[in-house]
Amino acid sequence: MINMNLKKMRKMLRYTQEEVAEKIGVSRQAVAKWESGETVPDINNCKALAQLYDVALDDLVSDSDDKDEIGIKPKGKHIFGLVKVGERGQIVIPKKAREIFNIEAGDSLLVLGDETQGIAIVKNDVFMQFAQDILHAQEYKEEDE
Repeated sequence: MINMNLKKMRKMLRYTQEEVAEKIGVSRQAVAKWESGETVPDINNCKALAQLYDVALDDLVSDSDDKDEIGIKPKGKHIFGLVKVGERGQIVIPKKAREIFNIEAGDSLLVLGDETQGIAIVKNDVFMQFAQDILHAQEYKEEDE
């Protein structure tokens, strides 16, 4: 239920009911009633809460009993499961990840690494566009000086 999700998200971010109320522009009593299940926030307050907690609106208002044990995930963040590295270093990217990120056979992927943060895999064309944007921003900045 939404009341359990609201309470869980607030406690996870270590907000008081007063802080949540202040951030979205309602009374502390309204937040307390939502969390107790006495009332339900209207759609505008649900949107504000989802934004405050950085979660998808559907995840915030959905029944959490059928969710994974992980609970509500941050918006845009995914866990696709484990993959095994083959003898020659190859991995298989899970189907859902390929669909979400539009990865197809023949695409070039750039593998980045940071010894403290881990490995990231980025589509080459996305990375090259990002690099071009940085270059153009730098050129634009130099023209203004």
